[in-house]
Amino acid sequence: MGTNPHRELPRKLGALDAASIVVGVVIGSGIFLTPPEVARSLGSKNLILGVWIVTGLLSFCGALALAELGATMPATGGQYVYLREAYGPLWAFLYGWITFLVIWTGGTAAIAVGFSLYLAYFVPLTATEGKLVSVALVAALTAVHYRGVRLGAGVQNALNALKLAGIAILVGGAFLSGAAPAGTSPAAAAAFSWSQFGGAMVACLFTYEGWNAVSFMAGEIREPHRNLPLGLGLGMVVIIAVYTLVNAAALRVLSVAEIAASDRLGALIAERSIGPQGAALVTATILLAIAGSTNGCLMTGPRVYFSQARDGLFFRRFTAIHPRFETPAFSIALQGVVTAVFSLSGSYELLLSYSVFGSWVFYLLTVGAVVVLRVRQPGRERPYRMWGYPATPLVFCVVALAFLVNTVVTRPLPSLAALGLMAAGVPLYYYWRGKGPAHG
Repeated sequence: MGTNPHRELPRKLGALDAASIVVGVVIGSGIFLTPPEVARSLGSKNLILGVWIVTGLLSFCGALALAELGATMPATGGQYVYLREAYGPLWAFLYGWITFLVIWTGGTAAIAVGFSLYLAYFVPLTATEGKLVSVALVAALTAVHYRGVRLGAGVQNALNALKLAGIAILVGGAFLSGAAPAGTSPAAAAAFSWSQFGGAMVACLFTYEGWNAVSFMAGEIREPHRNLPLGLGLGMVVIIAVYTLVNAAALRVLSVAEIAASDRLGALIAERSIGPQGAALVTATILLAIAGSTNGCLMTGPRVYFSQARDGLFFRRFTAIHPRFETPAFSIALQGVVTAVFSLSGSYELLLSYSVFGSWVFYLLTVGAVVVLRVRQPGRERPYRMWGYPATPLVFCVVALAFLVNTVVTRPLPSLAALGLMAAGVPLYYYWRGKGPAHG
């Protein structure tokens, strides 16, 4: 494999591929797991739909920030590059460090384990067999991405099409059926509470996570000044529409109380509107959603480590580009190995508790980078400018800061552990910086 530091990854992806990555990474099993938690917090149909729309628009603001940054700096690594340009290489390194150690590898392992849990609906699996299924999924998709970005994008597009078709059948069945909710929850008349609304927002924001992933692929998107903003915008519109429609479908056939009490929401919607056979459809749809999310994560994450290594801030082997497949092959392969190890060991559960806090630290910094760079580089050409500036990035940053403060207060140990992992990267940054780009 070649390690020419001046060689670039070829631009083979279009706007629809970019949108597919956004949709694929974000829409996983969470849309069927989070609504009961939201219903328990709010107890009102209007508030439930409202919080999903509000958090969707907030996530859309984050995506708009990435669209401006990506169109301005269309380089492989995306978020890593934006942090480097706005705050310097130390902050970029810390992002790459915690992404490799926790956010992407641990998070992807957790998603892959979820695949085996849902597969057990169709095929009984022991605990060991479940772990092996998770590893096999990671290995198969890693091999796909190793062999080419177009192949990986094709798999993503196919999984998304099947997943969205399954969701469309579920939502359509709910709206076309004669089923009606058993009644209204007594909590529906409860007084509005900002604290409960905020708690519901936190749950919804978890479910919207992942819209940043496509920025990692900015160096492989054709006409990135146009296709990256278009792909981000289209992807987020699809996600907000899907999440809103799934919740509306649930409220069409179930009461708020039934939603709040459910631990198998998708199956319950299907059984009420389609019949007993609907549970299999929902499980298959969730399996496709999980596979798509795993695929998107395994596709995008290696581009961060590749870009970091090109800056001389990671092992030089991570800059290797396969001479035939034109992919960051070593970066892809090693991420797959680490993710598989986490899936086998179960340590992903601990890492996942740290990853959410770490993700939002860098969401805050990345969206803030739009403001920093506009002030510092006012004359820089920006093919796309974030809508609503400066209100939209500032609103996002305020909410992100509130989210982080709330997390520190309510979950101090995982939050401090995440900060500790980030701090552990500081001496490593100076180590790699001292070694220079030729090491590794």
